[in-house]
Amino acid sequence: MTVFFIKAAQLMFALAVLVLIHELGHFTFAKLFKVRVDKFYLFFNPQISIFRFKKVNGKLKFKFFAKNLQYETPVLDENGAPKLDKKGKKIMQPIPTDTLADDDWRKYPDNTEWGLGWIPLGGYCKIGGMMDESMDKNVKNIRHENWAYESHPVWQRMLIDAGGVIFNFVSAIIIFAMMLFHYGEEYIPVRNEYLGYNYCQTAINHGFMNGDRILTVNGDTIEEKSQAVEKIVIEGKTNIVLVRDSQKVTLNLPANFGEQMISAKEKIFMTERVPFVIDGVTKGATADVAGLQSGDSVVGLNSKQIFEYQDIANELAKCAGKKVNIDFYRNGEFHTNSITIDENGKLGVSLRRMQTFFQTKRTEYGFFASFPAGWRTGVETLTSYVKQFRLVFTKAGAKNLGGFGTIGSIFPSEWNWAALWSMTAFLSVILAFMNILPIPVLDGGHLLFLLYELIFRRKPSDKFMEVSLTIGLYLLIALMIFANGNDILRALGLM
Repeated sequence: MTVFFIKAAQLMFALAVLVLIHELGHFTFAKLFKVRVDKFYLFFNPQISIFRFKKVNGKLKFKFFAKNLQYETPVLDENGAPKLDKKGKKIMQPIPTDTLADDDWRKYPDNTEWGLGWIPLGGYCKIGGMMDESMDKNVKNIRHENWAYESHPVWQRMLIDAGGVIFNFVSAIIIFAMMLFHYGEEYIPVRNEYLGYNYCQTAINHGFMNGDRILTVNGDTIEEKSQAVEKIVIEGKTNIVLVRDSQKVTLNLPANFGEQMISAKEKIFMTERVPFVIDGVTKGATADVAGLQSGDSVVGLNSKQIFEYQDIANELAKCAGKKVNIDFYRNGEFHTNSITIDENGKLGVSLRRMQTFFQTKRTEYGFFASFPAGWRTGVETLTSYVKQFRLVFTKAGAKNLGGFGTIGSIFPSEWNWAALWSMTAFLSVILAFMNILPIPVLDGGHLLFLLYELIFRRKPSDKFMEVSLTIGLYLLIALMIFANGNDILRALGLM
C-alpha cells in the first residue's frame, strides 16, 4: 500500500506541474494580446473550490471551500419573467457590474480569479469571449468587446490556443537540459555489453537467444540498447544482424513484431546480462545466515554452472524453500556452501550496479551546452512517441491502452527526484503531442477551426462549433473511460 501512495503522489505532482505549465501557456499569450482571462484553476471545481483568490477593490481577497460565483443572470421580459430560448432554457446575460457592491468579486471582471479545484484530473484557463468546452452561450454577446478572444486577429488566437502545447514542449526541453547539466549523460554502448542481453519470449520465438548482442538493424549500426528497441519494436524494422558466440547471425522479423509483443503482454524487449556479484547482504536474511559477503560472485547453484543474474534469479525461484549448494568466488578463491532459499525464492542481497562491469560512455554538459542537448532529447522523445502512437490503432495496442493507473505504474516505487523529473519531462512531451491532435475540445481542434477561418476568411458557424465541441467532449470522455476501464480490468485480473 505504501508503494501505491508513493507512486500516486509522484503522479499527482507531475500532473499538477504539467497542468500549471500548460494553462500558463494559454494565460501568457492571452495577457500578451490583452485578452481577458476570467479564471485560472488547477484541477476542476464544479460547485465549490478548495480555495480561490482575486484582486478585489485593489486588494487580494481569499476564499476557502466556497461555492462558485454566478456571473450571469436571466434576461427578463416586460413582465419581469425570464425569457426562454427555443429549447425552453433561460436566456442568460452577464450581471451588470455597476449593480454590484464594491467588495463583490464579480465587479472586477478584468482581474483573473485564481483557484484550486477538488477534482485532480486537470485544470483550465477560461479565456474571455472564447467558445470552448464550457459551451458558454454568453460568448455571442461579448465577442466584439476589444478584450474578447473572438475580436482578435486569427494569428493571435492561434498563439493563444497553441500556448499550452508550446509551454509544455519548452518546459520539457528545460527539464531535460537541467537534468543533463546536473547529472550528465551516461549509457553502456552495445559493443561493451560483452555478456549480451536477455530477450522476451516473443523475441526468442523469432530466433533470438539470450546472450545475443545486436549489431545492426536494417543496416543501421546500433550504439545503445534504446536504439534497438525503437527500431525493432516501435518502427517495425525487420533485418537484424547480431553476434552470437563470436559469430554473426542474421534474423528476419515480421513487421508486426511490436504488436506481437503487446499481445503477449511483454513490456521489455531486452535486458542487460550482468554477473551475480553481491554488493550488500540484508542482516538475518538467507545469504547472511549462509555467510555470504559483499563482493562474492555467485557462479553456480544446485549443481548448475550459472553466473548471470536473471539465470540465477530464475533458478532461485524454482528452489524456493529448498536447501541447495551455492558456488561462488571470494577474493579469487572458489567456495561452495549449503544454503536454504527462503519461501520467496530470494537470497536477501543487493547486487552491484552494472556500470561496475561494463565500460560506460559518459558526457558532461556545461550550463549553456545543456540546452541544445535538452532540445535534442526533447525532439527524440517526441519523435519516438509519435512512432509508438501508431500501435494505438492496432487491436493489441487498443487492448493495452491505459489511463492514470498505467501512467502511475511507470513511476518508481521509492521517491526519486531524478526519475520524477525525467518522467515529468516525458509526460510533458506526451501532453503537448496529445493536445495538438485535431480533435474538437483539444487545442489542436481549436487550431483546426482557426486554420479554416484563415483559409476561407470566415468563421465556422456557432451551431457547427457547438456540435463539434460536444462530439469532441464525448469522444474524450469515452477515451478516458476506455483507457481507465482497461486499468480496472487489469487490476481485477480480467485482462
